[in-house]
Amino acid sequence: MTDGPTFTRLTPDALPAAAPDLAALLLDAVDDGASVGFTSSLTSAQAEAWWRSLAPDLADERVVLWAARDGGRLIGTVQLRLETSANGRHRAEIAKLLVHRAARGRGSARRLLATAEAFAAASGRTLLMLDTQTGSAAERLYRTSGWSALGTLPDYAADPSGTLRPTTFFHKSLSER
Repeated sequence: MTDGPTFTRLTPDALPAAAPDLAALLLDAVDDGASVGFTSSLTSAQAEAWWRSLAPDLADERVVLWAARDGGRLIGTVQLRLETSANGRHRAEIAKLLVHRAARGRGSARRLLATAEAFAAASGRTLLMLDTQTGSAAERLYRTSGWSALGTLPDYAADPSGTLRPTTFFHKSLSER
């Protein structure tokens, strides 16, 4: 019996071994209709190649990646994409917060989000942003996690079937005002 999921930061060296599991997680999300940048034609090989393509950004710390594992099985992930421009080093973007369908409803998404937020704050980031499909479970998660909606753009991104859907943009301040 396990004590629940563990949450670890993935290093560039760990990425190749984790890529097949990350690909399976991405395929599960896309198969479930998540609008995360891919269509239903995504193959396992393409998904794995996409994850492997993050290695340079992980090495340069432009992207920080965490994995949630339960009993050794990868059940979730989140990315923090750090802005590197001179006038934007105070901000970052939350991306690809994914939890496998079989592991949902147990708080893993909320813990992954909190992990990324805490790292951002410790790194001196004071403003976070993200976007998600309007009406999704992810939107409800962000609203109940203290994120503020900036607005919604109609037909912003296609879902995996190719249907254009609205996207809601969020922000969260990590600084005391």
